[in-house]
Amino acid sequence: MRNTTSKLFFSLLYPGVFLILLWAIKLYETISGVNLSWYGLYPRSIHGLFGIVTSPMLHGDWSHLAANSIPLLILGSFILYFYRSIAFQIFFWVYLMTGIWVWTAAREAYHIGASGIIYGFITFLFFSGVFRKDTKLLAVSLFVVFLYGGTIWGVLPLKNGMSWESHLLGSLAGLITAYHFRKEGPRNTQYNFGDDEENEQIDASGGEEWEASEELNDAPGEIIVNYNYLPKEKDGNLS
Repeated sequence: MRNTTSKLFFSLLYPGVFLILLWAIKLYETISGVNLSWYGLYPRSIHGLFGIVTSPMLHGDWSHLAANSIPLLILGSFILYFYRSIAFQIFFWVYLMTGIWVWTAAREAYHIGASGIIYGFITFLFFSGVFRKDTKLLAVSLFVVFLYGGTIWGVLPLKNGMSWESHLLGSLAGLITAYHFRKEGPRNTQYNFGDDEENEQIDASGGEEWEASEELNDAPGEIIVNYNYLPKEKDGNLS
C-alpha cells in the first residue's frame, strides 16, 4: 500500500510542478501587464526558434490555460505512473519533436499553448498499449479514448485562432514515440487462462491423448463409439 501511495505521489508531483510553472508565468503576465506571446513559436524565423522551448509554457488567457491544465495533469500522471522508467524521455521526445515540426511546417503566426504536448500524450498512451499488446496498458488506452476521443477533431483546421498544426504534429510525435519505446519501459502483463493447467493434465497422463469418434450402426437408432489411441507428438507446432 505504501509503495502504491508513493508511486501515485511521484506521478502527480512532476506534472503538478510543471502546471505551477505555467500558472506562475500567466500570473506574472497579468500582474505586470506584459504580453509574453511574442516569445511564442513563429515558424521559419530565427527568433521563433526560442518558441520550440517556450511556446508550451505560454497561453493566450486564463481560460486557455485552465483548459489545458487538467489534461496535462491527468495524462502526465498516467505516463509517470505506468511508464515511470522512460517517462522523462517520452516528455522530452514529444515536447521537442512537436516544437521542431511546428516551426518547420505550420502557418506564419505565433503558436502558443501546451495543447500540442497534450495531443502527443494522448496518442502515445493509446498506441503504446496497442503496440505492446499488454492487457493493462490496453485498458489505459481505452480509458484515454473514453476521456479524450473527441479531441480528434482538433487536428483539423475547423476553428480560427486554433493551432491545429500543433495538435496534428503533436499527435504524430506521440505515435512515433510510442513506436520507438514499444520495447522499453514496463514489462508486458501476461495472464494464465488455464492453458498451462490443461497442459499439465495431459503431461500427467503420460503424454497420451484419446480421441472419440462416432459411427452409425446398421441398426436404426444405435450408435457405436470407437476410442482411438493417439500417441503424443514430440514436436508440435504452436499457433
